[in-house]
Amino acid sequence: MTTPAALADLLERTARKLHARGHAAGLFPAQWAALRYFSSAPDALRTASELARFQGLANGPVSRTVRTLVQKGLLTKAAEQPKGRAELLQLTEAGKVLLKGDPTLELEAVLGDLPEADRKSLARVVELIAARLA
Repeated sequence: MTTPAALADLLERTARKLHARGHAAGLFPAQWAALRYFSSAPDALRTASELARFQGLANGPVSRTVRTLVQKGLLTKAAEQPKGRAELLQLTEAGKVLLKGDPTLELEAVLGDLPEADRKSLARVVELIAARLA
């Protein structure tokens, strides 16, 4: 199973499984990704524009994702706002609770069971693949 075709198939099947798990709790994978971003980004970078920049996406689709999360009560405008146009956002309590059931936690547990050397090798290979696909 080490031919390029077999490895490509394995990676694609794994990605599909992960993507399917991303459709949990009534959210789409992009919405989960946004919640994760807002839970860990430095306060000054918690804007829709910074999320778009981080993800390498256009502002329009990211703004729609953010609006949906605000409407769902998972994100809100931060109490302290800087001068300027960008609105700082933060997770609501409901958003924090929802992230406790983040579908990527299962993947983190599986990866956590791997020996450190295997995780380092996997990180190198995945980074190389991602860079070459970019």
